[in-house]
Amino acid sequence: MAVCARLCGVGPARGCRRRQQRRGPAETAAADSEADTDPEEERIEAGPARCTLLELPPELLVEIFASLPGTDLPSLAQVCSRFRRILHTDTIWRRRCREEYGVCENLRKLEITGVSCRDVYAKLLHRYRHILGLWQPDIGPYGGLLNVVVDGLFIIGWMYLPPHDPHVGDPMRFKPLFRIHLMERKSATVECMYGHKGPHNGHIQIVKRDEFSTKCNQTDHHRMSGGRQEEFRTWLREEWGRTLEDIFHEHMQELILMKFIYTSQYDNCLTYRRIYLPPSHPDDLIKPGLFKGTYGSHGLEIVMLSFHGSRARGTKITGDPNIPAGQQTVEIDLHRRIQLPDVENLRNFNELSRIVLEVREQVRQEQQEDGEDPAPPREPSGKGPDGPPPPAAAAAEDSKEAGNGAEAAEESASTGQGQPFVLPVGVSSRNEDYPRTCRLCFYGTGLIAGHGFTSPERTPGVFVLFDEDRFGFLWLELKSFSLYSRVQATFQNADAPSPQAFDEMLRNIQSLTS
Repeated sequence: MAVCARLCGVGPARGCRRRQQRRGPAETAAADSEADTDPEEERIEAGPARCTLLELPPELLVEIFASLPGTDLPSLAQVCSRFRRILHTDTIWRRRCREEYGVCENLRKLEITGVSCRDVYAKLLHRYRHILGLWQPDIGPYGGLLNVVVDGLFIIGWMYLPPHDPHVGDPMRFKPLFRIHLMERKSATVECMYGHKGPHNGHIQIVKRDEFSTKCNQTDHHRMSGGRQEEFRTWLREEWGRTLEDIFHEHMQELILMKFIYTSQYDNCLTYRRIYLPPSHPDDLIKPGLFKGTYGSHGLEIVMLSFHGSRARGTKITGDPNIPAGQQTVEIDLHRRIQLPDVENLRNFNELSRIVLEVREQVRQEQQEDGEDPAPPREPSGKGPDGPPPPAAAAAEDSKEAGNGAEAAEESASTGQGQPFVLPVGVSSRNEDYPRTCRLCFYGTGLIAGHGFTSPERTPGVFVLFDEDRFGFLWLELKSFSLYSRVQATFQNADAPSPQAFDEMLRNIQSLTS
């Protein structure tokens, strides 16, 4: 009766409200009299003695505290001295290191050095949590790709580099730029990994949540015994996979500029800004992400492919003196599908040009009807690939219709047949090992500009989808073809918290070079 009384919300002396309704007055009085005189019933109704959190055994408190986020534990330590003593138990912090940061090392080994799991969590992982993720270094127009991850008992910044030109299908190269670890209990140690003399003293400053900077305190470790000439030759072998004699005439001016900027930035202070991987949607033509692409004499560069309603956009993560990192290199109109001619006619560049220019004229006419001010046709200028973003009015058009490209890709895949594809005569390509069959083609524009990002303009081209991991872009005016291959590396802490955050990130990195 006592349990029933508690469930009904009435006092024990009054009994169960539902039973009283079924009984007569005499039965109710008898029951109340029995309840008042039964000591055992009174003991049951009183319930078990209450136990506060402070009275729980230490083993249970350790288990409870270990299941809480590490950021909540300092507040618990301020409750009382008993909680504070229990929170010094390494089992709690070992679990937080594993569950929040993926540390899978045997943290008991730390006892040898006198460093506790609590120290690792508070002075390393939690302190530097804001620099975990994907970043773009500010190296002039060249940009870059850095992934800061927890690696064992270290936090390491790995710089990812494209494969050697023109092997676009090869995996990415990577090397450590800095690492952070605990060598003693006082504080974490930052080490610069750049150069050929091993780790040396460095410094990291977290400017704000989405920006940090690194500084090397021992730049003499970057120097080589043979002087600048040896450093330059070594850099060419590592970054380009070729000797100075191999590429002297082809790339000399650009290489000197790149090496000067690259070395001078790392010898001083370098700033990094956060970037995110693009969010995916079921209607996307293919899975968005990072791709390696060929860019003529500039070598291989990293491009981020993202989808925005009826358009797809390629944003440069690494850039060159013509088109800097952060700019939109290509834009694809997924509503403008192009049917390629047969192979023989496709070899004729004029035939392909006629098809593409007809689509461009349709776009111009529609823009005029919508009150836009399309750019007039112009003569070839001999500029390098890439250019400024599309007009803001295109953002409204993006939201009108979406998914047409994905539906077309699904239809093409279901038939199991692709279109034969060959490059027209006269179109140059750094990589001749491109697929000879494509799934779909769309009208697009590519950005071209003079050296120093002068007079940037968008020119028509053809987006060629080969498969889930490869696509190409044929620059009509430049008569050149860029082949892109998906970056297969897995990046940690790189997902955007929301589509809005990703769009804002794109605007931010583009504004730095506009």
